[in-house]
Amino acid sequence: MSGHGHGHGGHGHGCGCEGEHEPAERGLEYGLYRRIDLEKLQCLNESRDGDGKLVFKPWDQRNERNKYVESDTDEELLFNIPFTGSVKLKGIIISGEDDDTHPAEIRLYKNIPQMSFDDTGREPEQAFRLNRDPMAQLEYPTKIARFSNVQHLSIHISKNFGAENTRVYYIGLRGEYSEAHRHEVTICNYEAVARPADHKVESIIPQTNIIS
Repeated sequence: MSGHGHGHGGHGHGCGCEGEHEPAERGLEYGLYRRIDLEKLQCLNESRDGDGKLVFKPWDQRNERNKYVESDTDEELLFNIPFTGSVKLKGIIISGEDDDTHPAEIRLYKNIPQMSFDDTGREPEQAFRLNRDPMAQLEYPTKIARFSNVQHLSIHISKNFGAENTRVYYIGLRGEYSEAHRHEVTICNYEAVARPADHKVESIIPQTNIIS
């Protein structure tokens, strides 16, 4: 619980030795949490329902300790994170307590909705061994070519540093976002049955009632 009085003074701005000296820029880079469909986000093996959503928060709240998720029956956690569009993921930060409950290894998977622990045996897109990072200062850069069209990201925390349970305070996702174009499938569906006379109406009024 020590380590709290960390350089709060406003001087010494030109140091450039710590990432927190450009908070506005970093905050924008780590804005992908706003593009998560939080209603559909899942965290498997969380000790309290809904806590997994709490660790995806603004950059300036990354060191707050009142919101966190803790694993339940063992050290593993599995986050299923749906985005509201398409994401190019460039980097990830994972911050926990400065003890053995901190995640030690993560495995990233893309575009596998409703992933379960049974699915984690497959080869991940990328895996990282983590260092303890209680101040959320360490970024792990992704292989961008593998994460250039991500609608759904799964993060498997497979182990910690030896504790029974894992605790996470912050997960930061850096990257770019583009809107999804979901109407294309709808148009294709009833384009096949539309008569030429219906074409104008069909393209203006989406007939959602025919979508199961």
